[in-house]
Amino acid sequence: MAEPFANTWQDIALGFLKVGATAYGGPAIMGIMQTEFQERRQWTSKPRFLEGMALVNVLPGATATQLGIFLGYVHGGWWGGLLAGLCFAAPGFLVMLALTVAYAALGAIPVLRGALYGLGPVVLAIFFAALFRLGKSALRSRTHGLIAVGAAISALLSPIGAAAILLLAGGVGLFLFHGKRLGAIVLVALTIVLALVPLVGWSPLGSPAVVGQEPTLGRVAALFAAVGAFTFGGGLTMIALMEEHVVNQLHWLTPREFVDGLALGQLTPGPVLMLAAYVGYKVLGIGGAIVAAAASFLPSFVLMLVLLPVFDRIRNLTWARAVMQGIVPGVIGVMAVALVRMTPHAAPDPLAIAALVVVATTLILWRIAPLKVMLGGSVFGILRDRVCELPSVRTVLCVGVWGR
Repeated sequence: MAEPFANTWQDIALGFLKVGATAYGGPAIMGIMQTEFQERRQWTSKPRFLEGMALVNVLPGATATQLGIFLGYVHGGWWGGLLAGLCFAAPGFLVMLALTVAYAALGAIPVLRGALYGLGPVVLAIFFAALFRLGKSALRSRTHGLIAVGAAISALLSPIGAAAILLLAGGVGLFLFHGKRLGAIVLVALTIVLALVPLVGWSPLGSPAVVGQEPTLGRVAALFAAVGAFTFGGGLTMIALMEEHVVNQLHWLTPREFVDGLALGQLTPGPVLMLAAYVGYKVLGIGGAIVAAAASFLPSFVLMLVLLPVFDRIRNLTWARAVMQGIVPGVIGVMAVALVRMTPHAAPDPLAIAALVVVATTLILWRIAPLKVMLGGSVFGILRDRVCELPSVRTVLCVGVWGR
């Protein structure tokens, strides 16, 4: 039961401003939220946190922001969810806007490159430790373990996205834990729908109302609202779709400008989707940045704040519990694959791999505040740059090991 908002709003605001201002790593931010809000502050139990993870992973939109809204809702009700989402997104918007203005005035300059290098393996280690702890809670039986393995194999080998995998996992849960007949009907219906979706070929992003020759506030709002409302897979998927439209179709940005925006995004804490503010500023200045960022995140806020009261009412029904028993292990499997895929980018050389292993092991054995670990990672990255300037060290420890 959520506490009264009047008693929790300061706790929610300060907590999510801190995470929004210091957390890097896209999906890894969810691990930081688990450590900070579920484990350290005890806002919710592990099973309830896993339910939130399951919910946000089957919805379109900005996954980390939606998880923040969920945690704020659990702790402070509807207004707590709204405040958590806003406070999580605000620091990233301000940092991205400041970096974009500096970029426009001075050009692309290397900023804190060493610190960012050190943050890569650290945020991945936080994600790994969080997933390890959540997995111990979620995989309560061999059946749950098999669902997780099946979801992981599907994520590795099949072309369907995470949302489709988790919906099918929910159908499996209904089949195994509620009723064979109803579960079979749901699984067959889901399979048919998922098979037909690619054949339809409809995309709201291709509608004439969105695609125009010159950028206007209305077109920017329509494009980024569609990206936020109809894209599954979180911020990384949204960035790929954003690049396809603003660079390849609309030609609002050059490929080089978009790549520079991605680089600035690596310096920006909080949601990966904040790249929208960069694009908006490049085409229409500060007004464009505000409209693009707001439009990108608006669908996530609307979806969560509408669905959470409904989710609260049905989550304890027998069939809903069965569905969640399928989706929750599926989340563990899908997230494990995401972790594996991020590893070459976050830990590209032996020094980074060693940092990843040491930090993950330390976090599993001891409970340390994420901010302290990330500050340590930044210092490590800066020192690594100095060490790798030595020729005898560079060839052994500072060369990529992933064939890149």
